[in-house]
Amino acid sequence: MNIRPLADRVLVRRCEAVAVSPGGIIIPDAVQKKSERCEVVAVGAGRWLDDGTNAPMAVKTGDVVMIPQWRGDEVTLDGVDMLFVKEDECFAVFE
Repeated sequence: MNIRPLADRVLVRRCEAVAVSPGGIIIPDAVQKKSERCEVVAVGAGRWLDDGTNAPMAVKTGDVVMIPQWRGDEVTLDGVDMLFVKEDECFAVFE
């Protein structure tokens, strides 16, 4: 897949949601909440500042980030559901 988000946009793919509770109870698909962990697939060049310089991106391809549950613009690329989010919507990077 050849795609490059523009400006400070990030293309992410949600990681698998937890299907079993810590107590061992299987959670049905209908009530599972969307995973907040996402793998970064592609990143833009960064945000342009008022002085004309480019602020580099804090995330890179391959990072696993945390995003809000109901954020992003959903798209399907090559049969895979993905999201476009702005970089500032990413809460954290898992290390």
